Amino acid sequence: MNPSPYLLLTLTALFWAGNAVVARALHTLLPPAAMALWRWVLALLLLMPFILRPMYEQRVLIAAHWLRLAILGVLGVGCYNTFLYAALQSTTATNGVLINSITPLLIVVIGRALFGVQMTGRQAAGILLSLAGIVGIVGRGDPAVLLRLDFNQGDLLLVGGALTWALYTVLLRWRPAGIDTRAFLGATVVAGIALLMLPLYLLELASGRTAVWNGRTLAGIAYFAVFPSILSYLFWNRGVQLIGANRAGLFLYLVPLFGVLLAVTFLGERLSLFHLAGAGLIFSGIALATIARDGGASGAPAAAAPRTDRQSAE
Repeated sequence: MNPSPYLLLTLTALFWAGNAVVARALHTLLPPAAMALWRWVLALLLLMPFILRPMYEQRVLIAAHWLRLAILGVLGVGCYNTFLYAALQSTTATNGVLINSITPLLIVVIGRALFGVQMTGRQAAGILLSLAGIVGIVGRGDPAVLLRLDFNQGDLLLVGGALTWALYTVLLRWRPAGIDTRAFLGATVVAGIALLMLPLYLLELASGRTAVWNGRTLAGIAYFAVFPSILSYLFWNRGVQLIGANRAGLFLYLVPLFGVLLAVTFLGERLSLFHLAGAGLIFSGIALATIARDGGASGAPAAAAPRTDRQSAE
């Protein structure tokens, strides 16, 4: 089975939209470090039957590249999730959606700064068009809404999260050549837990902040572990590997779009004309940047991560 990278990246955006919605719903019951740690501890336990053997078989390769795997684990698994959950303790959904929409731009900028990755005119136009859709949604079609935004500590944390995820995405080119997808995921999750999330959790406990465990929080942790953790990271890494960091980053624009749809479906919020207009701009921007003039997928994958001969069903 060889699913389309565009399908994988679209599902990733859907799962991450749900991650933000559930995290905001549980923010009074689960402090951020506890939310991030137990999400990934459960994910690691669920992954164990699938990652132990590949990690053992490639233990020499993992040991040889431990530093780059540790950096990727801290950035992509540890930093990003902790920043996000800490931000959702205080920031508004409108601010969060707007700030996170800068991530694709940061991917392009960081890729160019660190590795000289070029951005085509079509990619630039697609980014701007999709960004216009995001602004239209979060501003509810009213420019005055944007002018009244008040950036607080949570907003600054979201900027940190966007930076770390953009850096992680660009640095996926550091993924060791020949490493199994499951071994790579297992190594980066272990690194993120051990080097960042566990120390932060212990500091959080020492400060007196504890989690409230009940059916809601347990269900939330289960969702975090399966969908935005295991499936999304596998799908995201494979998508970046196949089409490159610049084009993969555009699919992050779908996260706020799906977030609106989830809010309408599960929270009873009203879908307005500006939502539809913004969605149209988002999809138009993605199409512009990813579809070539002859109607096919544009270009070869950028060198965001080494390609292998393994099937994407790993």
